[in-house]
Amino acid sequence: MEPPKPRRLRTSASLRRGLATGLVTFVVAVGLAFPSEHITRTFSLSLSLFLLALIIGAGIFFDVIGIATAVADEAPLHAMAAKKVRGAREGLRLVRYSEKVTSFCNDIVGDICGTVSGALGAAIVFQIERLRPDLNEAVVSVVMVGVVAGLTVGGKAAAKGIGINDAEEIVRRVGIFLNWIEKYTGFSIIGPKGSPRQRRTRRN
Repeated sequence: MEPPKPRRLRTSASLRRGLATGLVTFVVAVGLAFPSEHITRTFSLSLSLFLLALIIGAGIFFDVIGIATAVADEAPLHAMAAKKVRGAREGLRLVRYSEKVTSFCNDIVGDICGTVSGALGAAIVFQIERLRPDLNEAVVSVVMVGVVAGLTVGGKAAAKGIGINDAEEIVRRVGIFLNWIEKYTGFSIIGPKGSPRQRRTRRN
């Protein structure tokens, strides 16, 4: 058993991870915000609303994956991997690296989608005001905030239940997607290929 790392080293590693996560989040958020802003200024209101729903849905979708990965039990996945069920081995890797997967899905993608959807909602308010100047801007803004918040919070609440109740199957299905990527690109997204050695039990 390896001795625990000194507190200073752990703090330094946490700071580096935080800075790296912040940098990645900045780049991805800017990459999403620019085209989203362009669409709201150039295309129809219906397309802007569709994009808003798509971004909120993406945040909820990745929340499901992050939660499922965090609580999934390895035992059923090991059993499926022994039977060579497609996606089971990749699912085991997801569970082994659950801390990184959850950080990416819930912290990075989830927070980016929340931030971008809020900015996009504000842009849609201006778009509505251009089309319907007779409407009260304050009322439209309040309604838009309520819609975005309701869809986001309600969706994340549903995502938590789905992710916990169907954790192993969700992880396996994501594993199928990873298997497809690795098959056609030869690139491993989550850790080295092979069955993880570490076993974890479901956390409540």
